Amino acid sequence: MSSRLRQESLLRLLRRNGSATVGELAELVNVSRRTVLRDIGALREQGYVIQTDCGRGGGVQLDPGTMQGTARVSVAELFALVISMATMRAARALPFADLADTGLAKVERTLPPDKLRDLRRLLACLHVGILSPLQDLSDIARMEEALLPCFETAFLRQLSLRFRYRDAKGAETRREVEPQAILILPPLWYLVAWDPSRADFRHFRMDRISAPVVVEGKQFRRRNVPFEADVCPYAELERRLDDQNEKAPRRRRAFPYPST
Repeated sequence: MSSRLRQESLLRLLRRNGSATVGELAELVNVSRRTVLRDIGALREQGYVIQTDCGRGGGVQLDPGTMQGTARVSVAELFALVISMATMRAARALPFADLADTGLAKVERTLPPDKLRDLRRLLACLHVGILSPLQDLSDIARMEEALLPCFETAFLRQLSLRFRYRDAKGAETRREVEPQAILILPPLWYLVAWDPSRADFRHFRMDRISAPVVVEGKQFRRRNVPFEADVCPYAELERRLDDQNEKAPRRRRAFPYPST
């Protein structure tokens, strides 16, 4: 478990339990007491007020009055929230959408201008469509946690990505591509990329990607991705869904160009 995920686990435990000893926290996240103390120090540097009382009856406690508003939301974390909302919205499964949008807008306003610019650039790479009802979903797997931070770096700096990819037949290959977009066809997510070795676009199911690495020094140019009419940028999603609600449903293909 990475330090970021471990610290988020500690915060959840403290919110849920109110207080806990260092030993209890160490056992729950499966690390040493020293690592827990180091993580508590890192969380304090991020703005969380965490009290530790030594001696019998003491423990670690998160001040509930300061844990809101002081947390530093990263661009990748906010992007993950936005694309999760986009996925649910496209699947017509987002109740209380207005409240969710209002909450995200408030979080966005806490970002400094450079981070907000990065978020807008990432959203420009996000497209949402509707999956064919004939698509086989029996082999969906869990996506790796490392994917989104790697994508953030690759998309913002226009750097190539290298990863292992397992195709539909189970064969594994090493790929190096130029990421151009993220496509969501709920519940499937795809990395849309230009493959220099094939001189063509390819889409890679993100649950089949492992060991992603950003290739430093290998920059690329943006390309116009040939999406179908059923696929739209995130910014147009709400308008397109409103239009679709007024029309009779029609059969849609899963994806417009060669798969891997």
